[in-house]
Amino acid sequence: MIPLKKILLPVDFSERSPGAAHFARHLAGHFGSQVVMLHVMNRAEYAIGAPELAGVLLGDWNDTRKAEAQKALDSFLTEEFEGVAVSRVLLEGDPAVEIVEYAHDEQVDLVILPTHGYGPFRRFILGSVTAKVLHDVDCPVWTGVHLAEIPAPAAIQFRNVLCAVDLGPQSEKTLGWAKAFAAEFGASLHLVHALPMLGAGQSEYFDPDWRLMLANQAKEQIEDLQRKAGTSAQVTLDSGDVSKVVRATAEATGADLLVIGRSSSAGIMGRLRANAYAIIRESPCPVVSL
Repeated sequence: MIPLKKILLPVDFSERSPGAAHFARHLAGHFGSQVVMLHVMNRAEYAIGAPELAGVLLGDWNDTRKAEAQKALDSFLTEEFEGVAVSRVLLEGDPAVEIVEYAHDEQVDLVILPTHGYGPFRRFILGSVTAKVLHDVDCPVWTGVHLAEIPAPAAIQFRNVLCAVDLGPQSEKTLGWAKAFAAEFGASLHLVHALPMLGAGQSEYFDPDWRLMLANQAKEQIEDLQRKAGTSAQVTLDSGDVSKVVRATAEATGADLLVIGRSSSAGIMGRLRANAYAIIRESPCPVVSL
């Protein structure tokens, strides 16, 4: 059983916020979760340096902005969340910092947020807020680059769950979460692992049987991992760029959700530095990172 008592849903009122909200509503309905809808007013986005607006005038203007933001938050998707325990929280500060601190202080079980939104960093693939939250928060994070295209909660289905493992210390926890989620929705479970790819000119330095040996080692480790997790998932083992291998497998299996791990160990995915960011960016379905 996955503990999803409290879901944190940061919203910026962009076109992607409703997509993230659809998933929050669907999961809350299934697990009986409380949803915390959080909007963070970033002072840096509306700071005014004009001296004549200092003091009382600036304070009044800020109060007006807060009142407007609270009104927008209180009326955001009210019909969709009818029947769900929802609290709406307005904070001020750096969005990523406030989201992470709130998640930790309130012992949130899952953060759901899109990869793009408003702000000066929206040109980047993940967005600075999402990247910081992924790196700093302790609980699982649900995100995806296609959240603006998600159908209404009633149309969301989880039939196929894909779990990408790097065979590091985090893999058992990652597979366990994927197994539990798949069981909750009666979904099939598939595993994928990307073998290292040799660069141009490197193959001459390795024994011809090196790749076969590496594949056999990975198979043994995956068998041991599945034995510990109590799973018998179908496995895709391929060599190449990690994000491309995972994306191809997600497309081939029709994955509705991709589960990956993030840890301090330097596995083939690392701590969401390079490969995992690319996995999230390229995934055709939402991604949960643990």
